[in-house]
Amino acid sequence: MPSTDDRLDLVPRQESGELRAFSLAVVVHLLLAAALTWGVSWKSSDPTISFEAELWSNVQQEAAPALEAPPPPPPAPEPEPVPTPTPAPAPAPPPPAKVDTLPDPDIALAQEKLRKQKDAEAKKKALALAEKQEKARQEKEKEKELAQAKAKAAAQAKVESQKLTAQKEQEAKKQAAADAKFRKDNIARMNAQLGATGAPDAKGSALQSSGPSASYGGKVRARVRPNVIFADDIVGNPVAEVEVRTTLDGTITSQRLVKSSGNKAWDDAVITAIVRTATLPRDTDGRVPSPLIISFRPKD
Repeated sequence: MPSTDDRLDLVPRQESGELRAFSLAVVVHLLLAAALTWGVSWKSSDPTISFEAELWSNVQQEAAPALEAPPPPPPAPEPEPVPTPTPAPAPAPPPPAKVDTLPDPDIALAQEKLRKQKDAEAKKKALALAEKQEKARQEKEKEKELAQAKAKAAAQAKVESQKLTAQKEQEAKKQAAADAKFRKDNIARMNAQLGATGAPDAKGSALQSSGPSASYGGKVRARVRPNVIFADDIVGNPVAEVEVRTTLDGTITSQRLVKSSGNKAWDDAVITAIVRTATLPRDTDGRVPSPLIISFRPKD
């Protein structure tokens, strides 16, 4: 329960301006009385004073006319009476505040409770705003970390993909080499089963060698040389190479100059000689290699 002192603090206090106004009025009246008294007393004495004197000398001199007294100054105007100041009216007391049916202490308590309630609501709103901002910041940080993790995972996946692709390519090359070797070995094995004619250390896969033997070139030149007609002098010993195609029995079907000797007469003589030869001899294995490139020199 509030004490009596607390209740008196809430009662409107009385104004203390009446005593001050009364003192001011007394001082003004005293000043007015002093001014009136001074105005009457200064008129009772005559301020005009005249002097007269005679001077004697051994020489007779005529006296000057007597000095006339100046006329008295006009009387000073009476001072206007000082109006007596009217004391200021005391301020009207403020109108009584509208009070509720509750007593004054109860109103103060209610106001204090309302103030505390408003402060609590303001603090609650500020706390909610701070929590919202913190939550938004945390979500933004999580999104940033997630984006960085995705980028890192994508980069790592790309590296792994490149490694896997390179590994697959290497494995494909190894497999292709193994398949080629396996195919070659199978061909060699089948040729051996079918009766290949190669030497034991031969590395080919055909049943028989398709190239001519070492002595076949001499046989061909010996067959063609008698048909060469060339009587011109020639500088050096240039070579002319001719590609010859034949049938299985050695009949020449075409001839083509693939490398010129630099002397057209010698090149034409070689071509004419091949045409005249018509057929080529068989090799040691009974075959005629085709196509065949034959070299001819004029001084061989």
